Amino acid sequence: MSKVGKYSRGVSIIGVGCTPFTNTLKNPETMGLTESELFGYAAIESMEDAGINPGMIQAYFHGQGNAVQSSDHSSANVQVNDWFGTRGLGSYAHSEACCTGYAALDLAVQAVASGKYDFVLTGGVEMGLDNFVPGMPAHFRKPFTTAEFAARVSTVYDRAYTRHFAAGPFMQYDDYIDQYIKENGLTPEQIDEVLNVLAVTFRRNAANNPLGYRRETFETLAEKAGFDNVLDYMKSPDYNPMLSQYLRKQSMEARADGAAACVVCPTELAYQFKQTPIEVIGVGNCVLDAIHPHMETRATKIAVDQAYAFAGITAEDVDLLLCQDFFLSSALLGAEVSGYIPEGQGWKYILDGRVEINGDKPLNTNGGRCHFGHAHAASGLADVYEAVKQMRGQAGTNQMKKIPKTTMLRGFGGGQNICVEILRTAE
Repeated sequence: MSKVGKYSRGVSIIGVGCTPFTNTLKNPETMGLTESELFGYAAIESMEDAGINPGMIQAYFHGQGNAVQSSDHSSANVQVNDWFGTRGLGSYAHSEACCTGYAALDLAVQAVASGKYDFVLTGGVEMGLDNFVPGMPAHFRKPFTTAEFAARVSTVYDRAYTRHFAAGPFMQYDDYIDQYIKENGLTPEQIDEVLNVLAVTFRRNAANNPLGYRRETFETLAEKAGFDNVLDYMKSPDYNPMLSQYLRKQSMEARADGAAACVVCPTELAYQFKQTPIEVIGVGNCVLDAIHPHMETRATKIAVDQAYAFAGITAEDVDLLLCQDFFLSSALLGAEVSGYIPEGQGWKYILDGRVEINGDKPLNTNGGRCHFGHAHAASGLADVYEAVKQMRGQAGTNQMKKIPKTTMLRGFGGGQNICVEILRTAE
């Protein structure tokens, strides 16, 4: 693990914004919206949440996973600045695949911690379910099929070796679970039960979240389908078929359209605004190509250790973990590798209900990528939104009874990018 220095000054989140994660083409209220408008909505909400106006913003960052292929534009930051009052400001566009939203916060914090800026807005947007129409204005969109999406996923992997050794996403699906059940003496049937219970838990969280994409619980869907037991429904090949050795349909990401944003400033200035400041006290990063064995486990460990050292805390200090899980087993991996749940015990915690919102180890209180939805570059900042709302006591139906003081976010994207961030309520 490489050692990193400390920030020159503390930096806190003072405002957050997030659109619903949705299918814009199937929703009359959103049909015809562009990426720029979605980004603008999230950006304006984050400024309103902070109680500031656009004139106070000095710079902004724009994250989008694949702007050229999904939106037919490069320099994506230029496309949005007229939508939220930041024309002429310095800005950068960036892409770290599905880790983009987590990196977006890191970049903004560094910009303020350096002393160059006092107020920075950072956001991410993705229209994961639809695509641009060649030669037409931006509000013309067409469906983005699963087959087209699968073909594009390979572009995040190294062209020289990784793609051609089949070390891309499909190898990652079962890598951790296969290792996990062997190390912990579990059977495929047992881990199937664990993942189904976790899916039911996360879907319940998403269904209770007004911004979530999947809004019906599995209990409701099971009853409609004539099942008396929700786990029988979850094991049904008709409703939840196996898509890999261990993962079922409902253990895979729910692609969505959406945007999220936040505003950061020096902690010393944050107290003058209307919301409780949420300080970013630690960040850890690791980039490791997917061709490396057990890449996600190794990279998560490196980034987590760096974040803990940066923040000066341990896993015992974390009250809430939000873990990027575009396949469900990734949440279990993040929880155990980070030390949030003891190694080898995660499966028991899940079955015992301890990762539920009011359990002692709440996990993905917004439902995560498989159920809240995955608008690739926006997802990390949607997790920031959830963390901040929980830490302020503003999460509504999904509010944890014990308001978290310290939250960890484990971002993962593209099969190589890991970003871990630790947030703490400013004193």
